[in-house]
Amino acid sequence: MNDFDLVLPAEVDIREVGMRDGLQLEAPVPLGAKLEMLEALVATGVRRIEATSFVSPKAVPALADADQVAAELSRWGDVHWSALVANPRGASRAVDSGVSNLEYVVSASDGHSRANAGRSTAEAVGAVGEIAALAHGAGGSLEVIIATAWDCPFDGRTPITRTVDVARAAVTAGADQLCLGDTIGTTTPLRVVQLLDAVRRACPGIAVGVHFHDTRGTGQANALAAVQAGVTQLDSSVGGLGGCPFAPGASGNIATEELVYMLEESGVRTGLDLDAVLAAAKVTEQAVGHELPSSLYRAGGRSVPRTAAGADR
Repeated sequence: MNDFDLVLPAEVDIREVGMRDGLQLEAPVPLGAKLEMLEALVATGVRRIEATSFVSPKAVPALADADQVAAELSRWGDVHWSALVANPRGASRAVDSGVSNLEYVVSASDGHSRANAGRSTAEAVGAVGEIAALAHGAGGSLEVIIATAWDCPFDGRTPITRTVDVARAAVTAGADQLCLGDTIGTTTPLRVVQLLDAVRRACPGIAVGVHFHDTRGTGQANALAAVQAGVTQLDSSVGGLGGCPFAPGASGNIATEELVYMLEESGVRTGLDLDAVLAAAKVTEQAVGHELPSSLYRAGGRSVPRTAAGADR
């Protein structure tokens, strides 16, 4: 506990999603450049990486090489690799490619569910059991990511009770953990804490992570609010790259380097080396061929040295 009675966990576990969420809106990046990105990301010390997504190549051409990416993951050691899937067919592809830790997206709102997956929320929830069985049968795990957990670009504000119902149904059907997604970057700290509290009450004993976008500049504030509320699993994307191609106006994941900077400077261990994350952002920028949105990346990291004389100014 510090002088301001700000209670934070000793450490958190960051999942790097730049390889999937970060690249899905981009023009296809060659496999060689993706492997260079992976090499740089592993060097940051990150323990969890979302490597790719097994979805329709027509819908997301940037991730059409999912099988090829999966085939290369064994070259790196101590990393928890995962892949996103949109249906049982994608789950089968992932497992056959050697990725058994799956993430399955269920939209809490029908409008986004139909735009993103071509089916209602109820129909999407109905596939959780089959996908969980595929993951568990391969010795892996299933995380259900609840998209539009707070707001939907088509249906407006998502009632807390609806997100809670989806969470409860997913766990009942076999999900090992949950992640709440602020798909269009509209939520705020108070709403973050309110929904987290409701989901945890409905699903006791289940780990609940968060996935924030910085579309409206509240991503870091939301992340801090979640961490203060006890969340220790957070998603972020190197350089702040990414967004949802099926949600109008969704852009900008929170940047990994900015999340690491904020948490480490607040006394929360992330296990990631900030300089290595910035180096990975440079590799990523070269791979996608345009500037990254991260403010910290543009600023160049921590340029003001820590000194005893200036520590309290």
